[in-house]
Amino acid sequence: MSITSKAELLGMQKVGEAVGTTLKKMRDYARPGMTTQELDNFGRSILDGFGAKSAPKLTYGFPGHTCISINHEVAHGIPSEKKIMKEGDLINIDVSAELNGYWGDNGGSFVLGRDIHHHKALVDGSRKILLHAIRRIRGGVRIADIGRYIETEARRSGFRVIRNLVGHGIGRSLHEDPKEIPCYHDRFNLKRFKTNSVIAIETFISTNATYAYEQGDGWTLMTRDGSFVAQHEHTVLITKKEPIILTSSNEI
Repeated sequence: MSITSKAELLGMQKVGEAVGTTLKKMRDYARPGMTTQELDNFGRSILDGFGAKSAPKLTYGFPGHTCISINHEVAHGIPSEKKIMKEGDLINIDVSAELNGYWGDNGGSFVLGRDIHHHKALVDGSRKILLHAIRRIRGGVRIADIGRYIETEARRSGFRVIRNLVGHGIGRSLHEDPKEIPCYHDRFNLKRFKTNSVIAIETFISTNATYAYEQGDGWTLMTRDGSFVAQHEHTVLITKKEPIILTSSNEI
């Protein structure tokens, strides 16, 4: 989506606030012994308060209002009464929603309680790399250069990136052009970021694996070697100068 009016900017700011606030409150609400279904129900109540609707449910019929992935689950984890969160778990929550015709996307991984399994370095790396990558985005910058930066910084920290999960354009629908904003350097991608466009950019930083694979439930993605992955994502408005994070109500 390209922002062409104050009304469009306001619409994107409102949906950004809705998903950012929902993610922040879900993260604060999560506790050991809670099921992911209970956490998802709480997230739905926050979205409802904004008048927002779950994007994965609207777009794909996802069996939940938010995606909640635990430990070896990389993304698209289905909320369930059978999944009980424990102290030290690596949790990822991905919240995307539609509000008044505008769409926003926000995600973040965190350690639940004490870092007894030593996931904090992975989580912090994913978060910092995303924020530093965002600061480098301007209209005219090559998408491949941002991917190269993310991959280089991940390797410098002793990690790798998941190559088949990517960021994307967003605004009037959940996925728009550019269809792919990779976490790695794709030398064949000659596209550039456009001023006034909106993107959902994310980092999938892995302890070892470089690909995630769909499981038998048709949704959940996992690595084959048991790697852990931390994801962070923001919806961002690109300008000629420093970009504007529209989901900044979630201070990842």
